[in-house]
Amino acid sequence: MSLFPSIETRFAALPGPVRAGFWISCTGATFTGMMAISRHLAPDLDIFVIVLFRSLFGLAFLAPLAFQHGGRRLQTTRYRLYAIRGVTAYLSLVGYFYAATHIPLADISAIVFTRPVFACIAAILFLGELARGRRWIAIGIGFIGGLVVVRPGFAEMNIGVVFALGAVAMTVCNTIFIKALSFTDHPDTIAIYQALSVAPLALIPAVFFWATPTLEQFAWLLAMGAFGTQRTLARSYAAADATLVTVLDFLRLPIAALVGLVFFGEWPVVWVWVGGAIIVASSFLLTQRETKDKDVNKTPPQQT
Repeated sequence: MSLFPSIETRFAALPGPVRAGFWISCTGATFTGMMAISRHLAPDLDIFVIVLFRSLFGLAFLAPLAFQHGGRRLQTTRYRLYAIRGVTAYLSLVGYFYAATHIPLADISAIVFTRPVFACIAAILFLGELARGRRWIAIGIGFIGGLVVVRPGFAEMNIGVVFALGAVAMTVCNTIFIKALSFTDHPDTIAIYQALSVAPLALIPAVFFWATPTLEQFAWLLAMGAFGTQRTLARSYAAADATLVTVLDFLRLPIAALVGLVFFGEWPVVWVWVGGAIIVASSFLLTQRETKDKDVNKTPPQQT
């Protein structure tokens, strides 16, 4: 018996929360890794060039999936929606990478926590979902947490915060498109077509800011492409309840703080931790409410 199946078997036997914690930590590490590499390369390569190679290498890592099962993963009829989703995915990458060159990595991670709040607002406005009192309370708490992180009027507004918030907004739009596509297409199909739609968009501005990467830079860009195709977040949700995963997602903040401290000498401000905790609390309330609503819908009617 080989070593890897043995490890997989032992890992699968671990409690769900432990496995979820491991996968969510991997999610935080890979996301922070992409931001750190972007900051490292930014002085010598333009962000548009970095996004292009991130997209190309990400596509290369996904290519084997496209040719599995006789190419069935490439079959779809929703090309228009994929094209629109490609725009939001591209803008989110540009926003995150630009933000990484202006603000600490821990600040970006804290701002990313606002995604469930933005997603809830988008679901109310664009998907017609009901806005119950508890949802509005959670949204209000998340908004307060965001203000604590950004501290408008008390800290100098950094353009990186604007880029990060814009990237989060584009990510939320992207998530809505994923939800719509998931009714008809396989998750691998969605991932492949995102890469196929982002790469041509990334090529256009990269031409005007072109600089050929060195071999060392190619290695960093290759690592960024590998980080960008991770599917660890989905595995964390498969291992434990969404409410628990939402709380465990807070682990990405100390991971980002540690990477920022070790590689860039960044000391995260205490308000980033406070605001991040508040935002995670609001996300927990939103996720808990959604989970309860699903459980109610799944409950069979009582016989009388």
